[in-house]
Amino acid sequence: MSRRLTALVLTATAALSLTACSGGSADPASTSEGDDLGLVTEGTLTVATEGTYRPFTFHDESGELVGFDVEIAEAVADKLGLEVEFQETQWDAIFAGLDAGRFDVIANQVSINPEREEKYLFSEPYTVSPGVIVVLEDDDSITSFADLEGKTTAQSLQSNWYELAQESGATVEAVEGWAQAVALLQQGRVDATINDNLTFLDYEKSEGPTGLKIAAETDDPAHNAFAFTKDKTALVDAVDEALAELREEGVLAEISDKYFGADVTQ
Repeated sequence: MSRRLTALVLTATAALSLTACSGGSADPASTSEGDDLGLVTEGTLTVATEGTYRPFTFHDESGELVGFDVEIAEAVADKLGLEVEFQETQWDAIFAGLDAGRFDVIANQVSINPEREEKYLFSEPYTVSPGVIVVLEDDDSITSFADLEGKTTAQSLQSNWYELAQESGATVEAVEGWAQAVALLQQGRVDATINDNLTFLDYEKSEGPTGLKIAAETDDPAHNAFAFTKDKTALVDAVDEALAELREEGVLAEISDKYFGADVTQ
């Protein structure tokens, strides 16, 4: 990005600039590095997302790309005074594309974990979600993970929830996904299923009364955020400022309520 265009971006986003001068001359290192957001395309935030992960990033009936993560990214770009361009990418290739410099950021419910933090930078989380035990609403026999001892749960074989169910002493019925797990639960063929809280909230929001409830939740919720390469420190700082303003203005909560009927952003 040229110095002239960099200045234009920063003028549009002065409230977000972390390197503004105060009376004296600018620090050369600051103006050449801290002020440059390092965007793939000048004036545009290029965002990688799957486009097949409802309700976070998917296509509606008209074919438009929509979803929780999509709207959060759009709101952030607007705060930064930038256009936004989404590049739909399969999950298996999404980090390779980020490494190759094809886009600025990933918005796809990326969980922060130590392994990823070694290689990538993350924004402040915009989704916080624990794992939950889901049971029939009239079942009071399970109120903790310890209560799964001797019970039967339905879990996908490749999920972390399968391991958690086993560790909790449950007999696990292998299923292909959430829909099959819920069907077995509602039919009374299993006692419970463990999954992400967001999955349950989305199901309740889209299906209406389901006859299910949350019996217990994990103590260590997942924190999901935008992911960046290590050289994007200035962009991460700007995005964090934008997220803070959107949170204070109630925009994050509003988007969350639209998709989940609850605020899952903090």
